[in-house]
Amino acid sequence: MQHKHIPLKQQRDIGEIITTYFEFFKKNLKPFLNIFISYNGLFILGFLGVSYLLVTGFVGSFVNTPVYGIEADNSNYEAYFIAGAVGFLILFIITAVLNYSLAAVYMIQYEKNKGEAVEKRKVWDVVKQNLGKIVLFIILAMFMYVVIMIIGVVISFIPLLGSIAYYIILLAYMSWMGLSFMAMINDNKEVTDAFGEGWKLMRKFFWKSVLSNLVIGMLLGILMMVVLMVPGILIGIYAFHSLETGVDLANSPVANVVWTLAVSVLLILYTLNQSLSQFANGILYYSLHEETYNEATRERIDNIGAGE
Repeated sequence: MQHKHIPLKQQRDIGEIITTYFEFFKKNLKPFLNIFISYNGLFILGFLGVSYLLVTGFVGSFVNTPVYGIEADNSNYEAYFIAGAVGFLILFIITAVLNYSLAAVYMIQYEKNKGEAVEKRKVWDVVKQNLGKIVLFIILAMFMYVVIMIIGVVISFIPLLGSIAYYIILLAYMSWMGLSFMAMINDNKEVTDAFGEGWKLMRKFFWKSVLSNLVIGMLLGILMMVVLMVPGILIGIYAFHSLETGVDLANSPVANVVWTLAVSVLLILYTLNQSLSQFANGILYYSLHEETYNEATRERIDNIGAGE
C-alpha cells in the first residue's frame, strides 16, 4: 500500500528534526506497533511473570516486616522479589537489543521503500543478518556506559555545574550510540567503524545532536506520563474504593492482579520508549549524514541531469 513518504535524507536544523520526528511518529506508530507486538509477544508475557514476582515479593516482604520485635519468616517473599529483579534485568537486556534494532531497521526499510509499507518479515531478516554485530555493539555500549557513570560520579561533586555537565555527557553518549548503530546497519559497517562514524557525526554536530535528543526525550517523557495517567487514575480510584470498603489490599488476590498489570504496563511502555527514542536518532543520523556527504543532493542533481 502506497503512503505519503517523508524523505529522511535531508539537511535539517533542530526545529525541523523535531517536527519531522513527530510527523514520522504520527504516520508510523501503528505499523511499527504491529511489528513491536509481533516480535515482543513472548517478552510481554515474560514481563507479566516478572511483574507478578516483583509485586508478590515486595508486598509479602512489606506485610511480614517485623513489628514490635515480632519476627516473621519472609524469606520466600524475598526470593520472589530477587527472582523478579533478575528476570527483569535479563528481559530488559534482551528487549533493549531487540527493540533498538527493530526501530533502526524499520527506519532504514522505510527510507528504502519510498512510501511502500514496511514488511515486518524483512525487518526481522535484517536484524537476524546483523545479530552478531548487534550483540557486540550492545556489549561495548554497556562497557562505555559504565565509564560514563564513573565520570558522572566524579564530576557530580562539583555543585550544579557537575550535574549539568554529566547530563550533557549522557545526552552526547546517547546520540553517539544511536548514530553509530544507524551507521552500522544502514552502511553495513563493522562495529568499530560504526563507532568511529557515529563519533565523527556527533562531534561535528555536537549541539544539534545533544539538543535534539534533549527536546525529543523530554517530549516523549511527557507523552509517556500522559499515557500512564489513565491507568494511574483507574488504579487510584480502585485503591481508594477498596480502602473505603475495608478491602485488605496487601492480601487481596484482585489487588495483586491489579498491581501486577500496572507494573507490566509500566515495563512494556518503558520498552516501547526505547524504540521511539531510537527513531529520533535515526532522523538525526540521516540529517547529519546528508549534511556531511550530500549523497541525496547529488543523486537529485544527477537525476535532473539524466532527465534533460
